[in-house]
Amino acid sequence: MNTTVFGNTGLRVSRSAFGALPIQRLSNQDAAALLRRAYEAGINFFDTARAYTDSEAKMALGLGDVREKIIIASKTMSSTPEAFWAQLNESLAALNTPYIDIYQLHNPAVIPLADSPMYQCMLEARAQGKIRHIGISCHLLANARIAMESGLYATIQYPLSALSDPAEIDFARECGERGIGVIAMKALCGGLLTSAAPSMAFLRDLPHVVPIWGFQRDSELDEVLALEQNPPALDEAMLARIEKDRAELAGDFCRGCGYCLPCPAQIQIAMCARMPLLLRRAVPESFLTSHWQQEMARIEACTGCGLCTSRCPYGLDAPRLLRAAWADYQGFLPGQG
Repeated sequence: MNTTVFGNTGLRVSRSAFGALPIQRLSNQDAAALLRRAYEAGINFFDTARAYTDSEAKMALGLGDVREKIIIASKTMSSTPEAFWAQLNESLAALNTPYIDIYQLHNPAVIPLADSPMYQCMLEARAQGKIRHIGISCHLLANARIAMESGLYATIQYPLSALSDPAEIDFARECGERGIGVIAMKALCGGLLTSAAPSMAFLRDLPHVVPIWGFQRDSELDEVLALEQNPPALDEAMLARIEKDRAELAGDFCRGCGYCLPCPAQIQIAMCARMPLLLRRAVPESFLTSHWQQEMARIEACTGCGLCTSRCPYGLDAPRLLRAAWADYQGFLPGQG
């Protein structure tokens, strides 16, 4: 497993990290086994969050006995000092650890600066030895740049992939120049890129950028481990593949982050809004089952309340995307095409 020194943290991390959001969907036993397989294969960097329900506890179950050999990043969505300390202590208890290596503010709407109560909490937590490095996650480039330019954050988590535009790559390179480690989330664009190879090849040129692959299945881990053994080259064929993906995913599309949920009409917005792309970029039969027909039909109950749009970190008009997805979906149903 290739490793790199992560910005100015001094932490030596594996170039591929484990994104632990998807293990919420696994049983305790399966999650622990998957985490352990990743560790034994050389992955030593694991990213989770208090908001990922039981992900932290599952990490402790699978990796508790090797705590000193791994690097854990977690996050808090708190917006008050009281909530900050409550969530930090909950995370420490769930992870069964006295400290968290990288503790991140989880996509705040306004970036906390030095005199803000939230940043002061971070400083106090570090002074107490409960966290070692202060980080932040951002979904918007403008916010990520504010965090970078503040000089207050050792790490910044931001969506980066083979489809990232020049402004995003410039941001990532500037982070490197400033000694800031970049945790690349959404390296597969929320599952819309069907291979990890393009993003691995694209991001490997930035030694301070570490993608967190969201693992849920052995096959997903196997793919990344195989690529680590034979890192893909960013050659003409790979660049052509990237341009094809970029053309197909041009415009507004849902990354599947799930911040829009829950929906008052019980619509699975993150999946349903991406359905036109999933039907064309994966096996369509997987999404034409009676289950998914019922889930897609829920879109008819959308009132356009706008709650999802107000929560979306990318500013997407989710009701419009859902209506378009439902109309498109019906064309794939038997007898409707």
